[in-house]
Amino acid sequence: MDRAKALEIVREQLTDHRYQHTLGVEQTAVKLAKKYGANEKQAELAAIFHDYAKFRPKEEMKQIILQEKMPEELLSYNSELWHAPVGAYLVENEVGIHDRDVLQAIRYHTSGRPHMSLLEKIIYVADYIEPGRQFPGVDEVREVADNDLNEALLLSIQNSIIFLVKKKRAVFPLTLQTYNYFIHLKED
Repeated sequence: MDRAKALEIVREQLTDHRYQHTLGVEQTAVKLAKKYGANEKQAELAAIFHDYAKFRPKEEMKQIILQEKMPEELLSYNSELWHAPVGAYLVENEVGIHDRDVLQAIRYHTSGRPHMSLLEKIIYVADYIEPGRQFPGVDEVREVADNDLNEALLLSIQNSIIFLVKKKRAVFPLTLQTYNYFIHLKED
């Protein structure tokens, strides 16, 4: 699918603010793909569609999680997590994108997972550091991303966990597993 068609499809699903965010993620993902040797077209496509389900009704997302036998534990955590796996499902079934790597990058862009592919890491980090993001710690992750993608990923996950803990919110187990995996990788 070409970029213009992809943007046209996703534009209908997003608010103006979220569409601008998506353009920033796309720009950042392509830049990181060039830097780290990933497929730029896949990075572009995954970035464009990463928030495809962001504004779907919670009840619709809940039904898809149950119907498609996604991990039910998702329903016990913040619904902000749901749009990633539901988005991967909808991008495949509504948009017709069947590239497994692209779908995996969409599926795990909020939680991460151990053994992330290069493309998955790029989309996760690009979503975190795109130019429109402004919050404590983002500039440090941007700097780190220029030299070490794994370290940028680890730092972004660490910051997210700290944010959730400070807000007294539950941390999704897969995110903790991802953090632990990359900590152990760093120690080896």
